[in-house]
Amino acid sequence: MSVFDDLVGQTRVVEQLTSAVRAAGDLLRGGPGKGMTHAWLFTGPPGSGRSTAARAFAAALLCPDGGCGHCDACHQALTGNHADVELVRPSGLSYGVKETRALVLRAASVPTGGRFQIVLFEDADRATEQAANALLKAIEEPPPRTVWLLCAPSPDDLVVTIRSRCRLVTLGAPSPAAVADVLIRRDGIEPELAHRVAAASQGHIGRARRLATDAETSRHRDEVLGLPSRLTGIAQCVDAAAKLVAAAEGEATATTDELNDSERSALRQAFGEGSTGRGVAKALRGSAGAMKELEDRQKSRATRIKRDSLDLALMDLTAYYRDVLALQVGAQVALSAGDREPELRHLAGSSTPDATLRRIEAIMQCRERLQANANPQLAVEAMMMALRTG
Repeated sequence: MSVFDDLVGQTRVVEQLTSAVRAAGDLLRGGPGKGMTHAWLFTGPPGSGRSTAARAFAAALLCPDGGCGHCDACHQALTGNHADVELVRPSGLSYGVKETRALVLRAASVPTGGRFQIVLFEDADRATEQAANALLKAIEEPPPRTVWLLCAPSPDDLVVTIRSRCRLVTLGAPSPAAVADVLIRRDGIEPELAHRVAAASQGHIGRARRLATDAETSRHRDEVLGLPSRLTGIAQCVDAAAKLVAAAEGEATATTDELNDSERSALRQAFGEGSTGRGVAKALRGSAGAMKELEDRQKSRATRIKRDSLDLALMDLTAYYRDVLALQVGAQVALSAGDREPELRHLAGSSTPDATLRRIEAIMQCRERLQANANPQLAVEAMMMALRTG
């Protein structure tokens, strides 16, 4: 057993990281530690396992046996509960300079276990420009035992000054066969279902698992893939856009409402609500600023969840038209929407490869507009018009 067992289809990455773990052990014993460095950048497409790889690497660095997978250090690091692992998961659209400066101070602490102090920064691409500058200073001059593990979709998502100081770890999307194998072996999914959702997920292991086990996720995908055949007029396009945006808003609301209430309650209690005694009233009056800051973060988180939900739907549509294009050009590839093959073949025969490419480009343009904070309703409506079949 090893902490790297959950890295599906990433043999080269596992070899790179295990080599670095051996070098880290040499460094701790007073050797040169050639092959180990203080800053790493994990990149790869959604679902490739960037964060999984970074957590496994953190566990291996803190494990006396190099990542055995069963000791307390491994378990605590993998679950995010190790005292020497600072796990950063931005909940909103961005990660600011104030939070980054506080993070840099925590990263400078001495490791309690005597090995390394590790900062695992998921979605490091969400750092603002000022935050990136603060992060750069920490990476340029780190304490001797501090290791930074940054995660981002691609190296270009971070400023060149940061990525040039990091050792790059590039993960690829695992094959459908590899995804299906782990679903069958680890999650007990029936083979036929496992292979179907593995193809549908386009190498995203977490998405494949949700498609296999969560009826709501599967239903939502079916609704999204049913859109192209219904886009026959302007009214249908506007209606489809409204439903897609409303579904994303509903998901954001369902995800955040309960969490928002618990966070607000915890903050009020921290400022003494329900308590008595001198100073309580003054503390409660002073909590207004903290409550406003919390509400701003919660709004940013809801916006991010809404945007991520929309982006997932757009990627499903992209895969749908990729299947259409594959049929049009006679490519011998597995279809991600193989359960809709008659529908795909009908669309492939009633349009041209050029038209399909224009539709894929329209989806990509919509994604870019959403990333640039365009009005979601207008951006999705424009895309639906471009996808129209009538």
